[in-house]
Amino acid sequence: MRQSKAVPTPTDSSILPDVLYPGLRLVFCGTAAGKRSALEGAYYAHPGNMFWRALFQVGLTPRLLAPREFPLLPEFGIGLTDLAKRHVGNDNELPKDAFDVAGLLAKIGQHAPRMLAFTSKHAARAVLGTGIGYGLQDRALGATRLFVLPSPSGQARGHWDLAYWVTLAAHASRTL
Repeated sequence: MRQSKAVPTPTDSSILPDVLYPGLRLVFCGTAAGKRSALEGAYYAHPGNMFWRALFQVGLTPRLLAPREFPLLPEFGIGLTDLAKRHVGNDNELPKDAFDVAGLLAKIGQHAPRMLAFTSKHAARAVLGTGIGYGLQDRALGATRLFVLPSPSGQARGHWDLAYWVTLAAHASRTL
């Protein structure tokens, strides 16, 4: 019988580990681990989430990776992080102080990826403020260019548009 892991509580130090190294061409930043991701210990683990399919469909990975394979992403120049490292749940379930914007800015400053892509407008607004749209932003964090994507979550399917991911892949390939 398969044992399931307990969902980490907000008091745990980090729900999912950052996948950050100097020299990455692209880092994805979400808001927080969803319940399924926390349970599985893997980013974007819910079967309805389009993240892994999008990476493959737009050519950012050479094959479709399973969520548990997230540690392989640096092989493709890609990293992962979240704004809320110690909380689990949908955006509307997170406490007001869940996002560690200063922590994200410090990580990006330290690792200096060529591009940072927010996997939702909610995440981007928390860092950049209001007045942002999808796509490449006209501001940067140091030398790190910024991109905002529609959420790949199945709960945000009404906003899903692979075209932005295609554009991101084109920009990311130019930054090699």
